[in-house]
This record gives sequence, C-alpha cells and structure tokens, in this order.
Amino acid sequence: MRGLLEAVPNFSVGRDRAVLAAIHAAIEGHARVLDVHADADHNRSVFTCVGAADGLVDGLEAGIAVAAERIDLAAHEGVHPRVGAADVVPIVRFRKGDPEPARVAHALGERIGRRGIPVLGYAELGDGRRPAAFRAAGTDALAAKLAGGEIVPLYGPARLHPSAGAVLLGVRPPLVAFNVDLRTDDVEVARAIAATVRERDGGLPGVQALGLRLAGTGRAQVSMNLIDVAATPLHVVVAEVARLAAERGVEVERGELVGLMPAATAAAAAGASLAMDGMAPDRVLEVAAGGEFGA
Repeated sequence: MRGLLEAVPNFSVGRDRAVLAAIHAAIEGHARVLDVHADADHNRSVFTCVGAADGLVDGLEAGIAVAAERIDLAAHEGVHPRVGAADVVPIVRFRKGDPEPARVAHALGERIGRRGIPVLGYAELGDGRRPAAFRAAGTDALAAKLAGGEIVPLYGPARLHPSAGAVLLGVRPPLVAFNVDLRTDDVEVARAIAATVRERDGGLPGVQALGLRLAGTGRAQVSMNLIDVAATPLHVVVAEVARLAAERGVEVERGELVGLMPAATAAAAAGASLAMDGMAPDRVLEVAAGGEFGA
C-alpha cells in the first residue's frame, strides 16, 4: 500500500451520528478514513483507515479514546456480539513476514492499556484466536476469565473497563466482511445457513458466519467474514448461501459489503459472472492505471 498501513477498527455505535462524527474527526486528525460503514441494527460501525505508522497509531488512539468516553457498553443494544466500545481493532498485514503491523499494534496496545482498558490479543497477536472466542459467552463470562487468569491481557488491567469493556487487538491478513439479507423474517433459516457455511462447523474454509434478525427491516441476515478469500472466494460463498436459502424456499434479497474489499476479490467475482476462467485485478482499467485514470 505504498508505505501506508491499514486498520479496520469496529466501534459499538451505529445509530448515534454525533458519536460517529466525533470518532471520525479524531482519527482524521492523524490518519485518513477511507470508509465508514454504520449499521443501525448491528449498532456497530466499521472504519477503514490508512496512514503512516505513527499517524495511524495516533489516530486510532484518538478514536478509541472518544469511543471509551462516549459509548457505554452497559447500555448498548444491537444484534452483533461485542465486548468493547472499540470492540475489534485489526491492523492489516499485506505481506507475509512484515514486522511493521505487529510493531504498530503493540505501540497502540500499550497506549490503550494506560487508559485502564484491557487489550486482548487475537489472530497473530493471540495464537490464532478469533474474536468469537472472547465474545462467545458475553461480557460476564469474559470478566470471570480475566479475573481467574484464564485470559491474560496483552496490556492494561485484568478486568473490564466499567463502560468501555475491552479492546480486541489483532494483526491479520485482509478479509472481506459481507452480509446477505434473506427475504424472510425467520432467523432460524439464517442461523441454519450460517452453521452450514462456516468453517468452524465443517463448512467452507475461512468463512465465519452468524444468523441474525434485523429489527429495522424485519429480515433475517447471514452475516459473514471471509478470512481466507483465496480458499473461498466471495462469489462462491454468496452462491452457496443463495443455494441453501433456495433449498428452504427463501430468496436472497440483497448483499451488503461491509467496508472495502481487495481489488482481487472484486475481479474474481466479475470474472466468474462473465464466465471468464480467472481475472487478474490489473484487467480493471483504474487498477492498471495505478488509480490515476478517471475522475
């Protein structure tokens, strides 16, 4: 990324525009925000941020400070599981063996810990553990595991912050977050499909999935993270969700990209829809031109 680093912090706010604007401004004071995806039903926002190492650390710290001050996890409502006001903060590693993302993550973790918020490592900072391992049984269970020493923070106290909870900090390769809304209000259909496609239950490699019901639309949703798009391309998993829904007499209403996706993912999906046997990102004009072509 031409010397820039990427982070994709997830904040437990998707309805309060003033809080979203404050977080955005805090990060933008030091790094660039490329995209904000705010979801009212999830009551969650995903910020895609890039910057030089020091600026990114400063920006993320500033955004997390706003979240800790303005989001009270005890009063939070939303369908997406969470354990923190700044729930998940991944630093993205694009090149295998690159030490810079981990260095940046540890610098950020140390600062967060000084604010009295426990920093819990996941992915490459936590022996491969995923966020679901911390969220599975809720904040009360997480607090008990911290108190009992079963989970040891990378930084900060071994207790949840009273309003901000914990921060899950990780280093990971790029992933794609994608939701599929179904034309039904039956959340059990979404949960059954999620259980079938997710890797943990014997489904597609690198796929994490939850079945949720969205109060705002009344639709059931299969909410997914594709943590290995090479193993399971996006268009493959969307087609599988559609097939499984059709088996249950349900149609797909729409797909929703959360944040941004790598050009290779979009190119692969386009190639599949055009019956092309593979399509490299540099077959897209703007990519081939290095982003300099067009307005």
